Amino acid sequence: MTYCCGIHVEDGIVFASDTRTNAGPDHIAVVPKMSVWERPGDRVIVLLVSGNLAITQKVINLLNERLHSASQVNLWTATTMFNVAQLIGDTVREVHRLDSEALRSFGYEFAVSLIVGGQIAGEEPRLFNIYAAGNFVEATRETPYFQIGEVKYGKPMLDRVVTAETPLGKAAKCALISFASTLRSNVTVGMPIDLLIYRRDLLKVDFRRRYQPNDAYFEGLSSVFNEGIIRVFDGLPDPD
Repeated sequence: MTYCCGIHVEDGIVFASDTRTNAGPDHIAVVPKMSVWERPGDRVIVLLVSGNLAITQKVINLLNERLHSASQVNLWTATTMFNVAQLIGDTVREVHRLDSEALRSFGYEFAVSLIVGGQIAGEEPRLFNIYAAGNFVEATRETPYFQIGEVKYGKPMLDRVVTAETPLGKAAKCALISFASTLRSNVTVGMPIDLLIYRRDLLKVDFRRRYQPNDAYFEGLSSVFNEGIIRVFDGLPDPD
């Protein structure tokens, strides 16, 4: 399993993902769930993936193989982020046509979820959630974030804190706290954690960091947050 989230605020977009993949209790590995395509001054595209690793890797490999195609729209030639979401959705459908029947015959479902966002010169930053059927929805001011994977443990924090007006740094901090909550409650999500912050209209990546186990900042953030929850809880009145 995995956990990824994308948060779209006025100042830009925050992307965060864990790196754990497992095919059983004795087969655990570190695999990045974040892919970045960057052409400074022109576009930044970030893709987060969750689901069957073979499916998500095939989607990413197909997208990369077609980057220099003269006959097909690709991530370098798409003119809007909506076109990028369409392209990725079509690629998911293509993999479904190729692999879904074989997967089903072995007892596996076609499981994949994706978040893609970024900015192409000439338009606003945008964020999309793409489903296994290749269809997608876009983040709005009223719904400024998406989660995929093991979402339930980190959602309460995002619901309480994030709005479209949240400063970019605070949105990033909230994303990390949502990961701290998830890591505490679910062993299928694990570090390292990848964090990328894209600032509106910059058209390049200027903050990308991997938080390793025992990272001082992440551990301190998690510890202070946990202690704060306990203090608030202790200060609440007991029921009559």
